[in-house]
Amino acid sequence: MDFFKFACQTGPHSEFEFGICDDQSGGIAFVDKRDSSKWVAKVKNKDAIPVIFTAIDKCVIADGELPGRGRCDGMLTADHLLYLVELKDQRQKWREHAIQQLISTIELLVENEVDLKKYTLKKAFACNRAHPHFVEIDHELQMRFFRNYGFRIDIQAEVLILS
Repeated sequence: MDFFKFACQTGPHSEFEFGICDDQSGGIAFVDKRDSSKWVAKVKNKDAIPVIFTAIDKCVIADGELPGRGRCDGMLTADHLLYLVELKDQRQKWREHAIQQLISTIELLVENEVDLKKYTLKKAFACNRAHPHFVEIDHELQMRFFRNYGFRIDIQAEVLILS
């Protein structure tokens, strides 16, 4: 499994702001720079760092592959960062499912021997258009998630690209 499959990638994207979308009709997640009403996650990139977006669900991992294994919608990468992004558009019972999909994707990265050590910033974002603002995560969950997976977790619809 190639998590850096060129056919699943777009970019580099270095705009100060763009969106990540999932039209919920069975297609792959994608970057949009024009219509913010479609954005499930808003990416803020104040330093204009060139980032690559990789569609994981339905591209790196096709629908029929790995039945029963969750996977997040996409991934943003640059030389120093790897951000996993799960997109939701639900009012209820979405948080735990999103976290499980992010965990499963991290486990798949490890199983497929992706060199995670080269990324100094590793974050997992659960983004929900229906709940766009930051959802407070208890300190214990944050610590446990980082200890177990080496990624910081955020539940919000704004993805900040850090330099």
